[in-house]
Amino acid sequence: MTPKTVYCVRLKKEGEALEKPPYIGELGQKIFENVSKAGWQEWLKFQTMLINENKLSPINPDDRTFLEQQMDNFFFGDGGGDMVAPAQKVTLS
Repeated sequence: MTPKTVYCVRLKKEGEALEKPPYIGELGQKIFENVSKAGWQEWLKFQTMLINENKLSPINPDDRTFLEQQMDNFFFGDGGGDMVAPAQKVTLS
């Protein structure tokens, strides 16, 4: 049986589809319909870098909100990300 494929908005090519939505809610469904397994793996690497560099905690609601915004931007925005979480930014006077 041939695996289901999807046109990946991240990689700009057809790829093997995810088996189920990887995230809850509307964003998870949108990712499921528009991102391949390889594209999702790219996000997981980027997310790990964000968590480590910003000392984020996935159980902290503010950090989860930041990660969700970054996920949406990673796939459906300009593809980049704000490497510094809002609480971590320092304003110089």
